[in-house]
Amino acid sequence: MKAIVKPTANLQGEINALSSKNYTTRYLLIGALANGTSTIYYPAHSEDSDAMRRCVRDLGAVIEEDDEKIVITGFGKNPKHVSELNVGNAGAVLRFLMSTAAFCPDVTFVNTYPESLGKRPHDDLIETLQQMGVEVQHSNGRLPITIKGGQPRGGKLTVSGNVSSQFLSSLLFMTPLLEEDSEIEVLHDLKSKIIVGQTLEVLEQAGIVIHASEDLMHYRIPGRQSYQAKEYVIQGDYPGSAAILAAAAVTNSDVRVLRLEENSKQGEKACVDVLRAMGVNLTHDNGIVHVRGNQKLVAGEFDGDHFTDAVLAMVAAAVFAEGTSRFYNVENLRYKECDRITDYLNELRKAGADVEERQSEIIVHGKPQGVPGGVEINAHFDHRVIMALTVVGLRSEKGLTIRDAHHVAKSYPQYFDHLRSIGAQVELVTE
Repeated sequence: MKAIVKPTANLQGEINALSSKNYTTRYLLIGALANGTSTIYYPAHSEDSDAMRRCVRDLGAVIEEDDEKIVITGFGKNPKHVSELNVGNAGAVLRFLMSTAAFCPDVTFVNTYPESLGKRPHDDLIETLQQMGVEVQHSNGRLPITIKGGQPRGGKLTVSGNVSSQFLSSLLFMTPLLEEDSEIEVLHDLKSKIIVGQTLEVLEQAGIVIHASEDLMHYRIPGRQSYQAKEYVIQGDYPGSAAILAAAAVTNSDVRVLRLEENSKQGEKACVDVLRAMGVNLTHDNGIVHVRGNQKLVAGEFDGDHFTDAVLAMVAAAVFAEGTSRFYNVENLRYKECDRITDYLNELRKAGADVEERQSEIIVHGKPQGVPGGVEINAHFDHRVIMALTVVGLRSEKGLTIRDAHHVAKSYPQYFDHLRSIGAQVELVTE
């Protein structure tokens, strides 16, 4: 599917933020790891959360759902023995379930997206699972990956946090169920620490005790714990909403996005502060972000590691700011569905943006007068790239055509519907 994004001067209206993908996948997993029945209210519906639903069901969880909630009866630490699991293109789901699969004797994660998830490395988690006595067969750290587990052992463990925090989160979900106590030392650096905070928040809600050091680099995890079956409410999603807010910021707009908690632990909440620092007229009260865009933005410098999944949308806003913006500490963007630095900036240049890359930085020389657009660009099968390029297209002189735009469904299936509901001129055509 192609998205034909036409220049749109004004956006106006109100949107309910979609539910958080990150929290939905985490609550589904802790519901599956509980002995008993949990209820999850307002779950996200996206390819990622659907992948987690599908896989935990395959592993023996019983799931019933209606428009408002999911009721899930878990399997504890005794998943059903399955031979294959298909996570689609969901990297977080793969990584979270690789540790859970260590309770199974022999399960293979298949490679259905060789050009996207199939290219992403998982060596750091594989090495830790091997420390636990789990045999892992893999293709240079990539899919397909076969876990030959059954009786993983705790004890002193190390995991690198250089590429992704998802490897650590995976271990934090699984180690409390082991017979032994565990200690986890994070080696090198830890990317996206704020997202680890979301994992710890969810674990605590499920009654799991984890002793984390203040810098989140060391953990003591008592073994022989069990997840409590509970009720959970999913909050609104900042990463997806960041693109809506950026679109409102770069146009003459009056847009309100609801269900965005001020005290959320989502790091991407920082996108509100980034836009404010760029001079955007906005308020954030009672869970509502209200943007009155006037097309006058100023450049700034921002530590992107604090809001990883909102960086591309904020870069899109910076394309139209006065001055040069710098987004630093963002190397982990290279290890996502695509290389979100090189691939994304190549597409921005086609649209007429003036951008540079470093290994861990994105530099944007703003063009307050706008960019020409008028070209067809490649989304690289990446939902965040699609959303961010749409923002640029709305403010461009001639619009943009985005190929493979249906991949936005990975996290935000209603994205184009929501944009059109506030006046964005976007036409979707079958390729």
